[in-house]
Amino acid sequence: MNIGKLLGGICALALSAGTVFAADAPKTVEEVANPGGALPGNPQIALVKVADGFKDPINVTNAGDGSGRIFVVERVGRIKIVNKDGSVNADPFLDLTAINPLGNDVQTGFVEQGLYSVAFHPDFKTNGYFFVHYASLPFNGDGMIVRFTVDPASPDVMTAERTNETAKVLMRIEQPWYNHNGGQIEFGPDGMLYIGSGDGGWEGDPYEAGQDLSTLLAKMLRIDVNVEDDSIPYKIPKDNPFADASSERLMVLFGITEEQFSKIKTRSRPEIWSYGLRNPYEFAFDQKTGDLFIADVGQNHWEEIVFEKAGDGGQNYGWPRMEASFCHPMTGDPAGKPCSVVGTLPAAQYPHTQPFPGAPDDNTGGCSVQGFGVANYGGMEGVYLAGDWCSGRVFGLGHDGTKWQLQEMMQTGLQFTAGGYDEDGMVLAVNASNFYLADQGPDSNPPGTLWRVVPANEVPQGAEIAEAVKK
Repeated sequence: MNIGKLLGGICALALSAGTVFAADAPKTVEEVANPGGALPGNPQIALVKVADGFKDPINVTNAGDGSGRIFVVERVGRIKIVNKDGSVNADPFLDLTAINPLGNDVQTGFVEQGLYSVAFHPDFKTNGYFFVHYASLPFNGDGMIVRFTVDPASPDVMTAERTNETAKVLMRIEQPWYNHNGGQIEFGPDGMLYIGSGDGGWEGDPYEAGQDLSTLLAKMLRIDVNVEDDSIPYKIPKDNPFADASSERLMVLFGITEEQFSKIKTRSRPEIWSYGLRNPYEFAFDQKTGDLFIADVGQNHWEEIVFEKAGDGGQNYGWPRMEASFCHPMTGDPAGKPCSVVGTLPAAQYPHTQPFPGAPDDNTGGCSVQGFGVANYGGMEGVYLAGDWCSGRVFGLGHDGTKWQLQEMMQTGLQFTAGGYDEDGMVLAVNASNFYLADQGPDSNPPGTLWRVVPANEVPQGAEIAEAVKK
């Protein structure tokens, strides 16, 4: 689908709603939203339990095939099916722990490693293609983007034989360390596959990946998986920002403008869509506008949510020069020490307990932002919902026609890890219990749960909801 046509088709809706059409990335630090904002209409939400008993659930999506099935990714290397009635199939849809005679094909030695994400091809109902991103044990934790093909005679279970026979490796992302490796994969409204790639790990980006266009790390990647010759892993979309930046050419010194010179990047990777991201573990497209929201996990002091208008690639989001709207590294109170902004500012940010060295404790934030999806129901129009891994807070980010607003929707006792959509466009969330110092392994941690975000006044009778933390 063409982004321009998509936006044109919703133009009348955007003009009537106003808030989404006016949205753009902040131009100044003062425009970046902080906790304490108020969304238009002050919408209220509840988390309704759909199913539970999952082992470290860290991604959720639907197949878009009309079946109503929900697919929950378990970190150890399995994908479970949740049916429309909330029942969970006993046999996994995909089980990468059973395809390698030497053991699990997925590296799960550290809490940030595992099977990260699954994405279903827009024509999945016809071609049976789905794609996964996982840390490969045989490749020492490198990220593998692999396509598999469902057997029409067995739509709910991929056998080990079928998994091995249909596997097509599209990409291997080398990982220098065992954290900040993962990332969601998702098809955009343009039919391209987007891949969130962290900076490779450790802390502070010692690899300098964020600003290095020669590596796939610390980027949002965009590839075209629809190839005429299936021996080719993927194509580079012609409108990728750096599609031709590294192409060989004759050197010309005179008669070339500075703008033309600036587009020559001899070491850049053509797969890059945007860069300067630290750990874009979860992201979501607004299903009405095509706009992109990225939950970029922060370092020690701030979490950020990036907004990118549909089709507006080539952005530099500043990492590691910036941490949210602040200079990195933070060595004290940023007040009185203004710095030059590098790149595009996030739409919103929230603090850790200590937002800067020496700061008083702050009880408005958390430690790790985990994106859910964009709600266009229940009085919400283009509101991006995200949860925090440590505090159990759920934030709503929206534009009120004048500026971005970050509202705390609720605080729970849940440890959120990811989100997604069901086939009706309702936002889903999953929680796990796999904190760093309490991780018992992906098959031994306490079970996690799948939730659906519903308007607070539309909770089905008898439904179990996530309890709010008493303050």
